[in-house]
Amino acid sequence: MSTVTNTKSSNGAPTVASNPPSARAGIEAGMTGMTISGGPKAPEPTARGEIEKTQIASPSGTQMPKTISYSAERVIGHGSFGVVFLAKVVETGEVVAIKKVLQDKRFKNRELQIMRMLNHRNIVMMKHCFYSNGEKPDELYLNLVLEFVLDTVYRFCRHFTKNKEFMPVIYVKLFTYQLCRALHYLHAPHLNICHRDIKPQNLLIDPSTGVLKLCDFGSAKQLVKGEPNVSYICSRYYRAPELIFGATNYTTSIDVWSLGCVFAELLIGQPLFPGESSVDQLVEIIKVLGTPSREEIEAMNKNYTEFKFPSIKPHPWSKIFRAHTPPEAVDLITKMLRYTPTQRITPIDGCAHPLFDELRDASVRLPNGKPLPPLFDFNPDEMKYIRPELKPKLMPAHMMPKDDD
Repeated sequence: MSTVTNTKSSNGAPTVASNPPSARAGIEAGMTGMTISGGPKAPEPTARGEIEKTQIASPSGTQMPKTISYSAERVIGHGSFGVVFLAKVVETGEVVAIKKVLQDKRFKNRELQIMRMLNHRNIVMMKHCFYSNGEKPDELYLNLVLEFVLDTVYRFCRHFTKNKEFMPVIYVKLFTYQLCRALHYLHAPHLNICHRDIKPQNLLIDPSTGVLKLCDFGSAKQLVKGEPNVSYICSRYYRAPELIFGATNYTTSIDVWSLGCVFAELLIGQPLFPGESSVDQLVEIIKVLGTPSREEIEAMNKNYTEFKFPSIKPHPWSKIFRAHTPPEAVDLITKMLRYTPTQRITPIDGCAHPLFDELRDASVRLPNGKPLPPLFDFNPDEMKYIRPELKPKLMPAHMMPKDDD
């Protein structure tokens, strides 16, 4: 994945029961004095290009550079980061996605640095990247050329919600398992990468094969112990409570909270904690999990242990999920959505959870009759951080090594 130069020639479900208004007022009163920032201002989207020609050098540098031309088809995504184009390689017809972001020449691009580290089947692959000039004299754009994946979990989930249906549980299991696997890879000690924006829109899927790939590493960061991090991160519905409390020493467990929120959303067809502001987000969480204890608040941010919240009991999970929800699914969600970050289940323990035993059955098929995608082909970096006692729970029986007679 080489950096190259560029020349340019020319985008209903059941609801969670609510507490009376007095509960919200009490929580907001308890949070008086807390500082919750409003987040960064979004820059203007970057301009769409038509043809991008890049010079790609061979990895060894011994061969002549080859020219690849990209024809931008349409914009398929945009936001504070810039624009994502669907594009075709003119020479081969290959379809790719190009994420185009304004590059500050004073700094290295963190997303590019992180994408170069990654190689995992459940993470979108960067093929290569190149720079292009903007319309203004000093404008420079970084273009990340990514594999194109057809759909997102967000759109797939909306399809069922619009039809007043629930997503088939096999898909819920498949997508949640693969996201657990991607996070196990990212959170491994040698990487310690926190994605910091897990949400349905950032989960690419191919419904015909059941494959899921995590994308958009624009907010991701390699966490360093003792180094502070910004707390205004992650999309609101999926933001861990310690972030709402302004913690700057958080860990990769904030991704596990987001994972639990996504998992629950797949089951109920709508966000579990639909807060309208940062304070309201905490209200929504407390309505379900109950008031955090002093110890739990201290674990999230020790500076806020003196804040007084009204005593609200947890809402029964049985009233949040429909009657036919597998009890194993509810059990796993309760292990992900814990106030105390260190008590949240690890992604690899999530993969080994009994909920996913159906995926370990070689006879199970997708609704379209196709076999399940590869789920247990762990690479050496993944295997290194799987405890030996976990492997019998994690691996299908037919894939476990047999003892010699």
